[in-house]
Amino acid sequence: MQTLIWNNLTQEEKRQALARPAQEIGESIKQAVDAIRENVAQNGDNALFELCEKFDKVKLTSLVVSPEEIVAVSARISPALAQAIQQAKANIEAFHKAQQNQEIDIETQAGVRCQVVTRPIPRVGLYIPGGSAPLFSTVLMLAIPAKIAGCKKIVLCSPPPIADEILYTAQLCGVETIYAVGGAQAIFAMAQGTETVAKVDKIFGPGNAFVTEAKRQVVQSGTAIDMPAGPSEVLVIADEAADPEFIASDLLSQAEHGADSQVILVTTNGQLAAQTEQAIARQLARLPRAETANKALGHSRIFIAESLAQAVAISNEYAPEHLIVQTQNARALLPELDNAGSIFLGAYSPESMGDYASGTNHVLPTYGYTKTYSSLGLADFSKRMTVQELSPEGFKNLAKTVEVMAEAEQLDAHKQAVSIRLAKLNAQ
Repeated sequence: MQTLIWNNLTQEEKRQALARPAQEIGESIKQAVDAIRENVAQNGDNALFELCEKFDKVKLTSLVVSPEEIVAVSARISPALAQAIQQAKANIEAFHKAQQNQEIDIETQAGVRCQVVTRPIPRVGLYIPGGSAPLFSTVLMLAIPAKIAGCKKIVLCSPPPIADEILYTAQLCGVETIYAVGGAQAIFAMAQGTETVAKVDKIFGPGNAFVTEAKRQVVQSGTAIDMPAGPSEVLVIADEAADPEFIASDLLSQAEHGADSQVILVTTNGQLAAQTEQAIARQLARLPRAETANKALGHSRIFIAESLAQAVAISNEYAPEHLIVQTQNARALLPELDNAGSIFLGAYSPESMGDYASGTNHVLPTYGYTKTYSSLGLADFSKRMTVQELSPEGFKNLAKTVEVMAEAEQLDAHKQAVSIRLAKLNAQ
């Protein structure tokens, strides 16, 4: 990792030092995804069978995972893992139930009643990547808030063969419709619908560059997605009291995600920076995914800040997906932390806890989007509607205000909709 003293950098050098690795969807990926989209649109299920055999090397007879298959996996899950998943589920449920919307119902003035009512998104699709590391934890993060929000149709797609852990977790969360479909074709199938795969209104979940491009494309045709996706990242703020072994483990836990991941340490202590680099070298040597992590470290940074206030300013400018604060009084910095997907306060709050079981959601905006996007929560599975109801008296008292404003905007029909009613009321 490159170590830089923040105050020694020019404005342009600071900007470059905080830049993410270039995120490019190559023309070859876009063309491949375009072809998949057209294939699914024209050939439906037949395209899904064909693409499954081509990309997943699996010849399916059915796209639907049967209830019997789902039930059968329970016997294959170890009791220790089943218990761990159940405890994580309980914590995630507790946190997301606490987010249930308070209905708003007020009179803004006498006889003018305004409300906010919340309704679930009717049909949602959950995409769960497979491969070498099946993300069954993401099933918890997506299915639990979908159920709590009351989404009427929840479908899950994952590449075949679907890992037992994914099927077990889906069953535990009450997901009844599961399709053995992966990749960009799964995104298009859920967005467009096929003979078998149900069309949904919004798609959630991470994926590779092909899935990311497919999600970008379906937005243009009217299907909503959870948030823009980019490589995973973490920023650690640390002072002289922090443990370099802890910091190294947190940085590596993100670096192992992918070669395009980025990890940042911002510290007020140069000695801690050197000790952390030594700890990274020791821990990296023991990691099975060391080669991947090492590539990520190549475009990662250590910044030496003159104060914690400056460290916070650097963090807010970078706007990390994950922000870990390892300082003597971590909570004291919270009021100043503006831009982060999820914040982890204190030495014993590693990002791994939020990734799996503390209760918060691990689906987070990346690539600087935390300046404007929020971590996934219950609200993402529902939508708000406003309601107004005016009594005759309330209408009369507000009528003149609206007539004057409509006339000033030269929208005569708007004014007329008020004036006609007002005349009838006054004639009574």
